[in-house]
Amino acid sequence: MAVLNVNPTRMELTNLKRKLLTARRGHKLLKDKRDELMRRFLELVRENKALRLEVEEGIRQANMHMAIARSVMSDEALDVALMMPSQRMDVEVTEKNIMSVIVPQFEAKLKAAKDGEIYSYGYAFTSCDLDDAVKALSDIMPDLLRLAEIEKTCQLLAAEIEKTRRRVNALEHVMIPQYEETIKYITMKLDENERSATTRLMKIKDMMLEQAHHYQ
Repeated sequence: MAVLNVNPTRMELTNLKRKLLTARRGHKLLKDKRDELMRRFLELVRENKALRLEVEEGIRQANMHMAIARSVMSDEALDVALMMPSQRMDVEVTEKNIMSVIVPQFEAKLKAAKDGEIYSYGYAFTSCDLDDAVKALSDIMPDLLRLAEIEKTCQLLAAEIEKTRRRVNALEHVMIPQYEETIKYITMKLDENERSATTRLMKIKDMMLEQAHHYQ
């Protein structure tokens, strides 16, 4: 590992030791953050898998009932039955902070002329399969929103995990070893300078004693 291009002085040595301490603390914090993000990410992935299966099954049931309803009803009757929905759904989007990652939260707000009324047509001229299709779609809508929320959260968490992983690796394999090698280099250089200074002082002392006492 190459050392940093710095002057081998005691002030620089003190600064590097302080930077090394900060880098080690930051490395520990980033590792803890990465591990917690991974834990939450895996929990959401498991929930996403189970929820996706439920949503896909609900959509499959709704499509099946709608296909049967289309086979027994005319297109005009089906268009009239679904022309004026009895419910309106608004989606309220808020935000949540997960380990400094801002993720969305979706909440459905249903508004209907009558509480719990999801059918906008009479039952005399429509198929019961149309009722089942509308009911299936109504039932899976909260799960569908939750699935969208989880998948977007997983996407954001995955990006943050990758970013944090790169930072941890940079600290662990580049910055901290460079600081350690540079500190070792400066320490050896200062020790060498100190030994050289001591040798010079001893030589000067010998020369002064030789001049004072006139001995070889």
